[in-house]
Amino acid sequence: MAKLSELTIAHPREGFWKCYNRLRNSNESINHKRLHRVYKEMKLPLRRKIKKRLPARVKEPLEVPDSFTHTWSIDFTSDALSSTRKFRSFNVIDDYNREILFIETDYSLKSSRVIWVLNHLVNKFGTPVKIRMDNGPEFIANIAKEWSEIKGIIFKYIQPGKPTQNAYIERFNRTFRDTVLDSYYFDEIEDVREVTATFINDYNNYRPHDSLGGLAPISYRNVNQGNLNIFVKGKQKKEGRR
Repeated sequence: MAKLSELTIAHPREGFWKCYNRLRNSNESINHKRLHRVYKEMKLPLRRKIKKRLPARVKEPLEVPDSFTHTWSIDFTSDALSSTRKFRSFNVIDDYNREILFIETDYSLKSSRVIWVLNHLVNKFGTPVKIRMDNGPEFIANIAKEWSEIKGIIFKYIQPGKPTQNAYIERFNRTFRDTVLDSYYFDEIEDVREVTATFINDYNNYRPHDSLGGLAPISYRNVNQGNLNIFVKGKQKKEGRR
């Protein structure tokens, strides 16, 4: 029993037959049935890891929404401090004008933290119709599913291995990496947050966006919302005259 215990400590991912053969190869004379009985009594059998299959994902065309706060895209990026300690960022953008709604940065970002950020954004901007994302564990956790059902938000998962189906956030991630993550050596997580806050302000308010006709995201939203308001008011006046 002592040698069997030593083997399982030294090789925790090896099962019974590996242990038996190791003992036999070291000239131990032991009956495999008796050894297996001891093995079970010591509660050493490995638990089988069962791989979960992802539910089928349906390919959807990537379309620009007609309005702000209709569809959000979310994803993670990761990097490391100068001390090699890793950190992550949770990025949220609006597909309508590619506006950065939030970037949460920390050493660990669990599902509960993701939901906290999304709740904050819903309170600030309103409830989106759907949120597009990949199949990361943070996004398929039960807590995220329950939250989306309570809020009445459709979670749109892209097909595995098809990042182009989430192209808006993928393109943003590249810009964020080029401009922030790959441009600075960060010593502390607070340094990352400070530079990120400056980047968000510039990106949303001043940085020209090619797909928005050279306008910054917030400028594009203000211009188009203004045109929409004028159209609605004009329509109401005509209906009133009738």
